[in-house]
Amino acid sequence: MSLLLGPMHHHIPGHKDLSEHGEILEVKAGKQVFIPLYASHSTKFDILVKEGDHVCVGTLLAKCSDRMVIPIYSSVSGTVTGISKIMHMTLKPVDHIVIENDGKMETKPPFHPLDYQKASREELIAFMKDAGMIGLGGAGFPTYMKYQGNQEVKKLIINAVECEPYITDDLKLVEQHFDLALTGILAMKKMAQAQEAVIAIKKSHSSHLQLVETAVANINGVSVVSVPDVYPMGWERVLVRQIMKKEYNRLPIEAGAIVNNVTTAYAFANALVNGMPFVKRTVTISGNAIKNPQNVSCPLGVPASELIEACGGYTYDDVKLIAGGPMMGKTIVNDKFVVDRHMNAITVLANRPYDSVACLRCGQCCDVCPAGLQPVRIAQAGKIKDKAMMEKLHALDCVECGLCTYICPSRLDVTENVRKAKRQLTLAKK
Repeated sequence: MSLLLGPMHHHIPGHKDLSEHGEILEVKAGKQVFIPLYASHSTKFDILVKEGDHVCVGTLLAKCSDRMVIPIYSSVSGTVTGISKIMHMTLKPVDHIVIENDGKMETKPPFHPLDYQKASREELIAFMKDAGMIGLGGAGFPTYMKYQGNQEVKKLIINAVECEPYITDDLKLVEQHFDLALTGILAMKKMAQAQEAVIAIKKSHSSHLQLVETAVANINGVSVVSVPDVYPMGWERVLVRQIMKKEYNRLPIEAGAIVNNVTTAYAFANALVNGMPFVKRTVTISGNAIKNPQNVSCPLGVPASELIEACGGYTYDDVKLIAGGPMMGKTIVNDKFVVDRHMNAITVLANRPYDSVACLRCGQCCDVCPAGLQPVRIAQAGKIKDKAMMEKLHALDCVECGLCTYICPSRLDVTENVRKAKRQLTLAKK
């Protein structure tokens, strides 16, 4: 960490106005869906269906038991036609279960609803595990793992910050479904045995703040906090720093906190109330190269191309297609990748080449780094393969928020070079 820390954040124009207005557009699945066999920690899945099997919405398709349990459920009804390896949103070729959609959306809930008020903490954790809940803000980490310990939890922090530019799917959920999300928040508070649940929303989203404040006004132990409109306020380390005035080494629980996204709370509540796993999600389709930016709701496994078409298509011949937001998302070469559980956006920007110059040694990337790192020095160490220096500079602490690239006056892709350095270190440790 730098000896002299700068602000460790930066205000970025949000461009939220492009997609935050209007109702969520419902998009039905096409002829086929492709269910990724992917977890944040593994792609080793036991496949529980075979070619020719009929499945319903909610049928258990596969299960990962590699260190952490992740079940995968069908998002449509139809017939399993095989396994196909296609490019995942993480830019890795991943096996996908292919289902021929019959259009009937025949539903078979895989488990019974559970009343969180009557259930024990242990029953809720087991339910969350079996329902396949993962972090839906982008990380995709198995949620039940955060609640298994017996550590003292002072605050359950619910992240409704939506700090990346263009993305508004969390905001739309708060507008349209906060009643159900609140059920999930209260269930999570019980699981965490937390003294308090705090819902964090940017101060610039005044209408959402007012809506949530009204909804929780008479609920003991639940409050709302407005946070500054800076990036990356949605990163859990920054949220803990802002709300609890504490730092930690590895996990928020070290500071007495558990952090979960508001969409994760909503999905958990849907499982508790309706007995349904997470098989459908809202995705923000936005950017300056899409005709009708908006939020769409679709079954998991729908190709990005179908969502782009539903939003009117591209407005430029040459576009930069990003799976996720423009800061932390992955630029991908085509729109054949599909919607996975932890994908909250597709950003479409006009592809405008730019020239870069040599590093000016201005130090701005160090000033804004929310992890207190020296990104350009890590990038330089990576270029000369100096692993000892990369270790000394704590390269693996980088969360690839993209702020160093955004702020760089030389237009250097600092984040990508740090990512390469991290990859070198990770491979060296294997």
